[in-house]
Amino acid sequence: MAETVPVFPLGTVLMPGALLPLHIFEPRYRQLTIDMVTGAVPDKEFGVVAVREGWTADGDGIAGLHPVGCTAELRDVRRLPDGRFDIVTRGSRRFRLLDLDADSKPYLMGSVEYLPDEPGEDAGADLTAMLSASARAAHRRYCDTAWKNGDWSEPAADIAADLLPHVLAADCLLPLSDRQGLLEELSPTERLRMVRLLLARETGLLTQLRAVPAPITTFSVESSPN
Repeated sequence: MAETVPVFPLGTVLMPGALLPLHIFEPRYRQLTIDMVTGAVPDKEFGVVAVREGWTADGDGIAGLHPVGCTAELRDVRRLPDGRFDIVTRGSRRFRLLDLDADSKPYLMGSVEYLPDEPGEDAGADLTAMLSASARAAHRRYCDTAWKNGDWSEPAADIAADLLPHVLAADCLLPLSDRQGLLEELSPTERLRMVRLLLARETGLLTQLRAVPAPITTFSVESSPN
């Protein structure tokens, strides 16, 4: 069943379970923040959708956005003296964007359908545990290569296997297309395989180039195009 949520186009992919800090300065998204705080937006939740490279949501409408996004739950708000906001959100539910409305609110509104994982998949406890362990090992190798000591930490041991790939990918500088592919994949088992291979590939590239990427938080806070 379709539902309607505010839509915030960004140049990044929000993953379920991942934290996303944002600096809100554009008037329409200031209004969105106010509406969430006052309860005008139910559940303090909005949809984040990645913008296609070379496109814009304002100029190209729904065609300028990737088809699958993730809702962001508002976790913390700090209002600045000039009316801007610093907020912290957390990825929650994946959705498919069906339609876009640019007229009814100051900010974009989207008609969405939520995307649960494929029903009936049971990879077995042993296979799931093996894939989870190998994905964590690939993440550890990536972080050891990419970050200085103390710039990263192991994901919590109790993270569910279906959520683990999103959490592992969230603090790694994967290309947007890879992050979008992980978001759209509806098989938890396949997501574990995907993130393991993607992180192994990126670790190999970093080792060959001897390059160290900038922390992901720099981009998520300072470069949000709102």
